[in-house]
Amino acid sequence: MKISEVKTILGNTENVSFADENGNLIPPHFHITEVGVVVKHFIDCGGSFRSEKKANLQLWVANDTEHRMTADKFLKIITLSEGLLGTEDLPVEVEYQGITIGKYDLDHNGQHFVLRNTKTACLAEDACGIPGIKQKIILSEIKPAKTSCTPGGGCC
Repeated sequence: MKISEVKTILGNTENVSFADENGNLIPPHFHITEVGVVVKHFIDCGGSFRSEKKANLQLWVANDTEHRMTADKFLKIITLSEGLLGTEDLPVEVEYQGITIGKYDLDHNGQHFVLRNTKTACLAEDACGIPGIKQKIILSEIKPAKTSCTPGGGCC
């Protein structure tokens, strides 16, 4: 999800809620404690230089259980951060505390913002020697070619 999509959703709702991929709601008294830009320059295992840039939101849950984030307040926070975010429509990454700080992609299911689990991956599989996925073949389903030899046909 990109910043423009978050702003559109916030402009069309009053209440803001977050859930994980399993539908478990983040406590409703969450705070948005940071909005920032994260730029990552790196080299992959194949030797290619890469760069990524994301808007970063940090969710935090405190013990002030009466606190509620409204869509209007969330939108104001994003508007205040536009001087930092610039005009680029960046993808959104969310930091949220679990056992350690987790980084999530952001989605919306029509009711809640959804924290989507992120995964690591090799970006240079061809240079890294990772074998491709082998196609499984069921031998009983292989049909003989129509040009196969027949006994006494003289092709063998």
